[in-house]
Amino acid sequence: MQIDRRSALLGTAAVAAAGLPSLSPAHAQSADNGITGVYRYKFGDGEIVQVFDGSRTFPMPDNFVANVAKDQAAAAYEALYMPKGQVTITFSPLVVKSGGKTIAIDTGNGLGAFAATKGAVGNMRANMAAAGIDPKSVDIVLISHFHGDHIGGLKNADGTPAFPNAEIKVPAAEWAFWTDEANQSKANAANKGNFANVKKTFDGLTPTQFEAGKEVAPGIVSVATPGHTPGHVSFILGAGSKQLAVQGDVTNHPGVFMRNPGWHLMFDNEAAVAEATRRKLYDMALADKMPVIGYHFPFPSAGYVEKDGTGYRLVQVHALT
Repeated sequence: MQIDRRSALLGTAAVAAAGLPSLSPAHAQSADNGITGVYRYKFGDGEIVQVFDGSRTFPMPDNFVANVAKDQAAAAYEALYMPKGQVTITFSPLVVKSGGKTIAIDTGNGLGAFAATKGAVGNMRANMAAAGIDPKSVDIVLISHFHGDHIGGLKNADGTPAFPNAEIKVPAAEWAFWTDEANQSKANAANKGNFANVKKTFDGLTPTQFEAGKEVAPGIVSVATPGHTPGHVSFILGAGSKQLAVQGDVTNHPGVFMRNPGWHLMFDNEAAVAEATRRKLYDMALADKMPVIGYHFPFPSAGYVEKDGTGYRLVQVHALT
C-alpha cells in the first residue's frame, strides 16, 4: 500500500483503520444456485454480499450528459448494446459481515418503489431474504449520500423502519446540506426536488452523523468523494495491502463515464468537482491495483480499473485478488 498517496485522499484515519480481514480470492464464490441478485465474496473471516436492487430503463433525457451533445451521449450507450435512445441504470447495495457486525451499505430504492415500478427496482429486501439475511440482524446501515435510490430502502412501504435494530450512519456534510432548505439555491435542476424526499425519508429516524476520513464500522473507513452531492462519501474496506473501494456514485455506468471521465452526469450537483473526484479515485485504484465495487456497475459489480486513452475502463471480475 502506498500510504502517502492514499493518505492524501483518505486522510490519516484510513491508514489507522484495522479490524477488517483482507480479501481472500481463494474463497471467492459465484452467484448462489437458483438465486438471481445475490453474489458473495469471502472476506477474510467475513463476507461481502452484493444484493441486486434492480434496474431501470428509460428514454435518455436531453441533458443526461450535461456537457455533451445528446447524440454523442446516446451513441455511447448504443455502443454498449442498449436500446437506441435508451439508458439502463442498475442498483447494487451491499451487505458486509465483518468484526461480528452485519453492515448494509446503502439501501436501494425501497419497497415503495418496488410497488410503483412493478418490481423493476426495490428488490434489495427480497434478495436479502434469498441470501438468508434478516433486516433485523443488520447492526449498522452506512449511507453514501441522500439520493432516493440509496436511502429509499431505509423505510418499509408503510413508513416503518426497514432496519429496526440498526444504527443508521450518514455523512455529516450530506446531512447539513439536504436538511437545510436554504441550500436549494445551491442545487442544480436535477437535485432541487430531493430536499422534500430527504425530509420524508428521515422523518422519525435518528441517524448518527460521521465525518469523512473516519472509521465508521469495523475496518470500514469513509472517504470524502464530493461532487455528485456535496457530502457524498465512498468507503474503503480492508486493511494493509488488500483493500477494496466501494465507490457509491463517483461514476454511473462505467462503460460511459469511466471511459469519459470528463462527461458530466445530470445528477452530479457540482460537475467539475465530481470529475476531479472521479479522476483522483481511479488514479489511486489504478496505481494500487485496488478493486472497486460500484453501485451502478453492471451486476455483479466488482472490477479493476485500467487506463484507457485519456480515461479509464473497468475490467469486471468474479474474484478479488
